[in-house]
Amino acid sequence: MEPWLIDTDPGVDDALAILAAHRLPNVRVLAMTIAAGNVGIEHTVQNALKLTEVMGVETPVYVGAPKPLVRPADDAAFVHGLDGFGDIGYRPSKHLAEAEHAVAAMIRLARQHAGKLNMIMLGPLTNLALALSLEPELPNLVKRLVIMGGAVTGRGNTERLPAEFNTGFDAEAAHIVFSHWPSFDLVDWEATMAHGLPIAELDQYLAADHDYARFYRAISRKTRTWMSKERHPTHWFAADALAMAAALWPEHVQEWQTRGLKVELEGRLSRGATLVDWTGRMGWPKNARIMMRYSLPDFGRFVGTALGA
Repeated sequence: MEPWLIDTDPGVDDALAILAAHRLPNVRVLAMTIAAGNVGIEHTVQNALKLTEVMGVETPVYVGAPKPLVRPADDAAFVHGLDGFGDIGYRPSKHLAEAEHAVAAMIRLARQHAGKLNMIMLGPLTNLALALSLEPELPNLVKRLVIMGGAVTGRGNTERLPAEFNTGFDAEAAHIVFSHWPSFDLVDWEATMAHGLPIAELDQYLAADHDYARFYRAISRKTRTWMSKERHPTHWFAADALAMAAALWPEHVQEWQTRGLKVELEGRLSRGATLVDWTGRMGWPKNARIMMRYSLPDFGRFVGTALGA
């Protein structure tokens, strides 16, 4: 089985991706390392622990960065709920987080599984940036790095429109990772918006007679209502699930583009934007393999698998 580490800030969208990773027989999730992002660290940790309980797994959960490296950032509670899981008042998990810090666990697991460990980043890159600062050889230890983040032509989803939430939340962390990781896969916000699932199809999956579907139906209700009013009346968009699909079912990616990518740190209107050297004129190292198209029927099947449909 392929070993994976999931770095995450759950988050309704993260939850769907995490459910999927634990449903696939060829995937072994070694750990979840947690950061603040969608909501504060106290909630993202509890949400990860609740998922382990719902899934009936012993995946260890490690507490990581409670804030961005340099500047404060807003959360996304208006989308995910104040607790990140739709404010349904779920009973807290009896599972406990590990004592080891997420960054230390990330480095330890990369060393233990050198050349074999895959990592997927579903939230801000704070934990990974800290790990890189402590262990510069990390890129040589990790087999594959998949990042959900960025907006490759400047159509983001934050108040600074060119920036996507994860890179905008901690732009300095994104800069460290993009500057020091020689080759990674990127699933960006614009790919997310190009791969919406019909709500009618999602509703079929949510109606499955499975604990995953029942739990996800409850925690996603607030987000689904918000999305139908504010984003699109007929389609559901799931950035982290799409990134997880590209990570775990890469055979269904229909187009990759490999380009140089950097993050803007100083722009008054564009801080956190991801800039891509599409034509090669800047001569940047081609560090990002950007997912452009994924098979929509297979993405739907992936979501259905995650929910036990």
